[in-house]
Amino acid sequence: MTMQELLLEAADQRLLRQLDVQFAMAIAGDRPAVMLAAAILSRDTGEGHVCLPLSRLVLDEKMPSAIQSCFALLGESVNWQTLLLSSEAVSTGESPTPLILAGDRLYLNRLWRNELTVAHFFNEANTPLSYDEAQLQQTLEGLFTSGESLDWQKVAAAVALTRRISVISGGPGTGKTTTVAKLLAALIQIAGEQKCRIRLAAPTGKAAARLTESLGGALQKLPLTDAQLALFPGEASTLHRLLGAQPGSQRLRYHAGNPLHLDVLVVDEASMIDLTMMSRLINALPPHARVIFLGDRDQLASVEAGAVLGDICTYASLGYTTERALELARLTGCQVEGNEEPLAGTLRDSLCLLQKSYRFGSDSGIGQLAAAVNRGDCQATRSVFNGAFEDIEKKPLESGDDYLAMLNDALHGYQRFLENIQQQSMPGQVIAAFGEFQLLCALREGPFGVTGLNERLEQVLTQKRKIVRSAHSRWYEGRPVMISRNDSALGLFNGDIGIALDRGQGLRVWFQMPDGSVKSVQPSRLPEHETAWAMTVHKSQGSEFNHAALILPPQLSPVITRELVYTAITRARQRLSLYTDERVLVQAIVTRTERRSGLSAIFDAR
Repeated sequence: MTMQELLLEAADQRLLRQLDVQFAMAIAGDRPAVMLAAAILSRDTGEGHVCLPLSRLVLDEKMPSAIQSCFALLGESVNWQTLLLSSEAVSTGESPTPLILAGDRLYLNRLWRNELTVAHFFNEANTPLSYDEAQLQQTLEGLFTSGESLDWQKVAAAVALTRRISVISGGPGTGKTTTVAKLLAALIQIAGEQKCRIRLAAPTGKAAARLTESLGGALQKLPLTDAQLALFPGEASTLHRLLGAQPGSQRLRYHAGNPLHLDVLVVDEASMIDLTMMSRLINALPPHARVIFLGDRDQLASVEAGAVLGDICTYASLGYTTERALELARLTGCQVEGNEEPLAGTLRDSLCLLQKSYRFGSDSGIGQLAAAVNRGDCQATRSVFNGAFEDIEKKPLESGDDYLAMLNDALHGYQRFLENIQQQSMPGQVIAAFGEFQLLCALREGPFGVTGLNERLEQVLTQKRKIVRSAHSRWYEGRPVMISRNDSALGLFNGDIGIALDRGQGLRVWFQMPDGSVKSVQPSRLPEHETAWAMTVHKSQGSEFNHAALILPPQLSPVITRELVYTAITRARQRLSLYTDERVLVQAIVTRTERRSGLSAIFDAR
């Protein structure tokens, strides 16, 4: 068989996508080695990896037999460097070829360029800023009054106030929003009469709304005048809206030739930003702009290729350079330690990990569970469910009866929302009630996935007369939907939640906007959407719920990882329910999400 036939056979077995094979055939010509490498690179990119290390292009007995046959066709000794660079489709970057070989890593051209943009931005473009040390010390002292010998929030503010680009990472309740509110207040106080144009952004509408709400609340507690408060933006926007995404087009209004009009940009939920979006954002920034990225490095990475925040924050464990530690200690009065580690000093000196949770104390099961899962500690994870904590529960999901019990628990979780619908409450109240409880799934398909659970829940709700469904329409009073495609003309973006309600104008779908207002849209005008009684953990990022319930299937799956479970746990503010088989949970905790990229290699070399 030829390589083309073998790859098509692999696609028939769903080991590759048809897209991967067609792409490989289009660029490889009559070169079987290039065809195989291109197909695997395309598949890996679809799975979220940025590049393909050549070390992975070897025959492995663990591979499915159809893929093994592809490697067997090439023989035992394959010099991938020579074979790839002899193809017109591959270069080392000096010419615009579809594939780029950088060292021992193979890239799609676009992702290679994006990665170089990101690496340059966080390293070469990240210049120290000039400042009045006495003034900055005094300003920080007035805003941070904890008196702790090592106040990480104060250190984070000092990091951001003295670098053009900074990254502040921390788990739930570590005070990322409080920190950024205080450091923005410091910026405004230091700027004095000089106007400081501040913009806030997040990857999704839900995350933007949360940033608007939480930052607004934090600012009201600070010693600022009305004039100073007026300098803060009224609301955060999605990254797509910030960049001026055009409906039905990849084009953006703001780019290198037409940069954004801002002096300071705060970007929340940075773990959700994929490599391409990060590159587009960087290209649209004016040269003088300060940028502060906030996020939790331990959460799930973006759905698209790359895990930029995770890659960057791995360097935080190396600590600050000695010179930087002394500078931060002088500015904050905190005991900041440094070292002479030579790797990525510029990058490390712009990072700060917030390490103290103010939301989850020692009496919080959610906090204890999140920490145990994050450490990969299976024994501690088991012991957390010993009955000592009232805010977490683990229930089996092994039998049909367990499944029905879970559905009934879900109905109870949505009870207040259903009562609000029955009582014809105001749309804003109904939307708020829906956000109190949420079913979270690891999978999309099947009885334990989003599609299956949404259908079963609708059946049970209909049987119990909680909703009234028509045989001719998917729409009914109370149907929750999640937007899955951006529509900037309507102001609706991927991840936004709406509720179908009839308030005298026929059935319309009501959404809460980032500024707190509520708007309605006719169902026929909505962009792509799906029912949202249950949603994937990925889609829940940027949201929090009083009570979150995570459903893990009884079968092992490669998508169920430590990061997925941790992300789901940290969506819960007050209560978490976990429906799982013990074996699946343990396997998830010991399985880390892997995203291959070249960022670390680039940073290490600079």
